[in-house]
Amino acid sequence: MRLTSLALALATVLAGTAHAADTTQLAQGELPQVTAWRRDIHQHPELSNRETRTSALVAAQLKKLGLEVHTGIAHTGVVAILKGGKPGPKLAIRADMDALPVTEDVNVPFASKAKGEYRGKQVGVMHACGHDAHTAMLLGLATVLAGMKKDLPGEVMFVFQPAEEGAPPGEQGGASLMLKDGVFRDFKPDAMFGMHVVSSLNVGTVGVRPGPAMAGSDWFKMVVHGKQTHGAMPWNGVDPIVTSSEIIGAAQTIVSRKLNIGDYPAVLSFGIIEGGARYNIVPDQVEMQGTLRTFDAGMRQQAIDNLKDIAQHIAAANGATVETQIPVGDSNPVLINNPALTARVRESIGKAIGGDHVIEAKPWMASEDFAYFANEVPSVYFWVGSTPTGQDALKAPANHSPKFFMDEGALKIGMASMLQATLDYLNTPTS
Repeated sequence: MRLTSLALALATVLAGTAHAADTTQLAQGELPQVTAWRRDIHQHPELSNRETRTSALVAAQLKKLGLEVHTGIAHTGVVAILKGGKPGPKLAIRADMDALPVTEDVNVPFASKAKGEYRGKQVGVMHACGHDAHTAMLLGLATVLAGMKKDLPGEVMFVFQPAEEGAPPGEQGGASLMLKDGVFRDFKPDAMFGMHVVSSLNVGTVGVRPGPAMAGSDWFKMVVHGKQTHGAMPWNGVDPIVTSSEIIGAAQTIVSRKLNIGDYPAVLSFGIIEGGARYNIVPDQVEMQGTLRTFDAGMRQQAIDNLKDIAQHIAAANGATVETQIPVGDSNPVLINNPALTARVRESIGKAIGGDHVIEAKPWMASEDFAYFANEVPSVYFWVGSTPTGQDALKAPANHSPKFFMDEGALKIGMASMLQATLDYLNTPTS
């Protein structure tokens, strides 16, 4: 009975009349395997540029589907091409594979016990951002679409990307390196889709917005140089700790007093402060690192200039000096969803899960290197709720938290949404 109903759903989809019941049924048919993949990947997370086990699993599954598979792109990236049996557009769909240096604190049977090295330290490793789900869902989508190959219009590129969370210090990685490595050299898509599970939405809800959707991000570093001395006699030295604290405090006025956040939001945060080796010694230097998030190029440059000025003038006033590096490594551009394509994708998602369950998301201050792809081809990136129904999503542990929990009901919603958007796009004649 199940095989018969799936065959009927497949036939309806191939006829170019993909309705919600059909795509949902196809997604449901792959859900047990997708769930198993997700749990396996979750239990064996790997840090950015170290996704060897994950990429091997992905490549093996794609080869079983008979797809054209390319490996080793941007270190551990995997790309597969599905050529449909009918003419049509070229579409790329992306999933990220890397985990975070976070020790899991969630009571599930497949919780991660993995360890890794990050910035020279042993750390726990966890899929605290849901990339395990993204990878599993895209494998499921590839399976469904490969089953339609003969009658499928167009071509689909499945992009399994490493290092979305950022390459380790001193390395390159992620979407920018995939592009440098020529991921679009022989296959330039007409459009590209991506999605992300988020704890700020409940399962069953999908958020999408046209235009600027996720902030651009810059990683900055400052090293304040003082003069080491005994902590009992600070007047004999120059205190880089006090100087750094003044820089941090003054930097908070950049967003609150310098930028016109009535136009666009902005965030400036410090995440690392390192200095000193003993409680009674004023050290000779302090290193600070942080992130700047903006939606506008002019505001970004203004914030960078303001931050440099504040650091230099406060350091000088204290008799210290400061080295500033802004940005460190690649900066993520603003992620911009193509407005016309977003309208089409939103309609498709509404068909899959019901229009009342699709919301216009607010601009998200998190950044995504999917933005590099979106700068190359018209793209749409949407968010899939992962917090259990009935639980206040605004109070749920956020992505990147050691307590981040994804209700696996999100897998069905994400797959059905992306499958519907994909089939509608491929079956719509281009002008």
